[in-house]
Amino acid sequence: MINFSSISKFIAFVVFTLIITSAAIAQAVVSGTVKDESGNPLSGASVSIQGTSAGTTTDNAGTYSLKVRGGSHTISVSFVGFSTLPKRVTVADGATANLDFSLTNSGATNEVVVLGSRALPRTQLETPVPVDVIDIKKIAQDAPQVYVNQILNYVAPSFNSGTQTVADGSDHIDPASLRGLGPDQVLVLINGKRRHNTALVNINGTFGRGSVGTDLNAIPVAAIDRIEILRDGASAQYGSDAIAGVINIILKSSVNRLSASVTGGQNVTKFLGKTVTDGETAQTAINYGIPLGQRGGFINFAGTFDYRNATNRAGDRTGTIYSRYNGRSSAGAIQTVDRTDSFLTANNVTRGDFKQRAGQSKLRSGQFMFNSVIPMDEEGTELYLFGGVGYRNGQAAANRRLPSIANNVTTIYPLGFLPEIHSDIYDKNLAFGIRGKLKDWNVDFSNTYGQNQFLFRVVNTLNASMETASPTRFNSGGPVFTQNTTNLDFSKNFNSMSGIDVAFGAEHRFERYELIPGEAASFNDYGKARNVGVGANGQPILVLDPTGSVSTRFGGADSAARGGGAQGFPGFRPENAVNATRSAISAYSDVAFNFSKAFLVDGAIRFENYNDFGSTLNGKIALRYKIQENFALRGSVSTGFRAPSLHQRYFNATSTLFVNGIPYEVGTFPNDSRAAKLLGIPELRPEKSKSVSAGFTSNIGKFKVTIDGYFVRINDRVIYTDLFQGNSASTAPAADQELFRLLSLANANRAQFFANAINTETKGIDVVISYGTKLGAGNFRADLAGTVSKTNKVGGVMASELLKGKENIYFSDASRIYLESSVPRVKANATLTYGIGKFNFFARSVYFGSVDEATTAIAFLQTFDPRVVTDFSIGYKLTRSTRVSIGANNIFDVYPEAVADPGNTGGNQFIYSRRATQIGYNGRYVFGRLELSL
Repeated sequence: MINFSSISKFIAFVVFTLIITSAAIAQAVVSGTVKDESGNPLSGASVSIQGTSAGTTTDNAGTYSLKVRGGSHTISVSFVGFSTLPKRVTVADGATANLDFSLTNSGATNEVVVLGSRALPRTQLETPVPVDVIDIKKIAQDAPQVYVNQILNYVAPSFNSGTQTVADGSDHIDPASLRGLGPDQVLVLINGKRRHNTALVNINGTFGRGSVGTDLNAIPVAAIDRIEILRDGASAQYGSDAIAGVINIILKSSVNRLSASVTGGQNVTKFLGKTVTDGETAQTAINYGIPLGQRGGFINFAGTFDYRNATNRAGDRTGTIYSRYNGRSSAGAIQTVDRTDSFLTANNVTRGDFKQRAGQSKLRSGQFMFNSVIPMDEEGTELYLFGGVGYRNGQAAANRRLPSIANNVTTIYPLGFLPEIHSDIYDKNLAFGIRGKLKDWNVDFSNTYGQNQFLFRVVNTLNASMETASPTRFNSGGPVFTQNTTNLDFSKNFNSMSGIDVAFGAEHRFERYELIPGEAASFNDYGKARNVGVGANGQPILVLDPTGSVSTRFGGADSAARGGGAQGFPGFRPENAVNATRSAISAYSDVAFNFSKAFLVDGAIRFENYNDFGSTLNGKIALRYKIQENFALRGSVSTGFRAPSLHQRYFNATSTLFVNGIPYEVGTFPNDSRAAKLLGIPELRPEKSKSVSAGFTSNIGKFKVTIDGYFVRINDRVIYTDLFQGNSASTAPAADQELFRLLSLANANRAQFFANAINTETKGIDVVISYGTKLGAGNFRADLAGTVSKTNKVGGVMASELLKGKENIYFSDASRIYLESSVPRVKANATLTYGIGKFNFFARSVYFGSVDEATTAIAFLQTFDPRVVTDFSIGYKLTRSTRVSIGANNIFDVYPEAVADPGNTGGNQFIYSRRATQIGYNGRYVFGRLELSL
């Protein structure tokens, strides 16, 4: 169990020290108002002191206040869609200076971004690779979404994420991807420093199956100033995982402003002809910054508390709910008879009482983050710290157990039961460093620590092998992932050498992956109650005598043990326990040649050595050529890699997996296990990629246009195999008999592995168009963005000689569908905003292209038609410091296409696909938001 007290005490000590220090120093104040050309105040404009990290944002009345040291300063103001305006001001210690700004509508953005090159920052239009800049402060005011994954899914077409259902831990951490690649092929940074991954590996039937991503929802939106998305391979610059690109989250640095908001809402939707209200949500968010010292230092705090209730879009259950023993056939097979109607009558229940829970999980969470910079001298040397802690409790449903199945004990659950998987997710991180000048070189030395812990509890369940002695709640254990990264970076601009920008540095990264066993009853098979049979659908059922008691007259070949372990999520066994570590060292160099104002060439090379698989060397060349001042061509070629995660190397467990309605106890075995060697599955090796991109960027009047095409080839891609099974027959091959024995020891009847099995190619094109203008007495902005991408497996499945003929188990067609088309290949959004006086109007439509779903071995394949989801909101300033918004996500109550295969829905339970990730199926969500800015 993680002890949070030490990090909490450290943060409290740092905060207390900094506050006391800042209170002891006299300061001057610069304050004023930021307005547009028509005199309307601009809320959320960024106000910064050039040459420092200090800054703030304007409140709802457009006012700001900055504490500075006495002297002359350049104050710069920027706002999306307006030209950045710097002004010079001089103020004495203890005095107050007024400085107002009137911004001109530019119709396009040209933000300074740090992604794209490890050398020096450039404006968004001058980067040789595509970088999106998303102003989270502004979006958070208007949009219905309150979590990072949700916001990016609706704002950035190349980003995909969706809420999962009946997917164990994936119900609580949404897999997310960039450019149609995997969740583990995009790197996440905070303030330019590597963010740790989640401890969870996605092993269920969802997008991103077999991958390990980053939990973006653990970062409170209230802490974020903006998000930069680099849509280009960047392993040569940032290291492993950056095959698809990089997401850099910049934390807020504002001071002297208290921002708080409360957002509440619920789903109000028509489902199966009835009005349904559920999924109630509430979020309280707060942000406050304090200036530190006279040199523009600050500490900014942010926190959120989230409450989200579950939704359910399952229909009334069809088919057999309760069956009884009905003798034997002439061939001696056990027969059953459907007694559902009499069972419902006798127990005064309906089919609706046996629903699955198919929808979003229930969540409670609290997140805290801080960001701080402390200037040390007049030369620009500064200490910086940022980090936070978070806790999330998720409550999701497993598959419902009907009353007459073998793995029910009717004296405990006479009506069957719906197991619930509860997760306790703990997250903590702390980064600190010092940066400054060393003989004209910019130097940055930092250390970043992060840890994620994911503990499972299973409630409303039982261990059937214990019969009536079974408890109904279990601690199932869980994984822990820890990462510590140390960086030393140097950069310099050689103006005397025709504008050469040079950066180089080194990194050391340490990782630890642990699996903590659960309590004994959560995984043990106690071998009781062997009187079960097999129903017509292949699912084990209790053999009941005419009085309804468990029959004791049968044994031998007709007998089989009830399942051991907690139903829904068997616990991790002591044999599953893992404490694996590895370290990696790397060195990089990045040089940009500005041959002229028009022509830029950026080259990068990076060497990395991992102590568990060896070394890799990757490179990148990017070019930008300005044909005119407002029109430039750009492109890049690069190689990249992704080191297999420790999770993929060492995860091993037994879990219940339903395949076409039939439950299997599936054991996941590591690649160095005896089971893997029996099948000839080799140990994991790195994925390797080659990327090419080309496009252009242009400012045409008030329009900003960027178009970029890309191609990514990935070799030796890591996948999660399908189900292998052993054979206990004496006539079976020795390897199959040995696999059967190993499965029995793991309380499993099927086996899965991680393996480098396939090569893939991804190609696509991204388009972004922005327009802004003064319209009447207000300001109008329009954004149109779209992406078209396609991923394909190329070549055959790279199976061992021992698996010849079993390639469709190694990597099935159903797994191929997860990889290639379970997320939209075409996605576009159009966003319109208009602010006039105290009103702000927001409208956005997002086109989600078609997606595919397949059952095992493509027994059934369905393509789901595209859908368009529209959001709308109206904001109104009640006073200078308060603002209220109302609106809706999916205002037209659009649902995805229903699943056409009745067998795939499990008795009318999964009406909509839970494998394909498109728009979710909660229906319309209405919300209200109250904001306070002081």
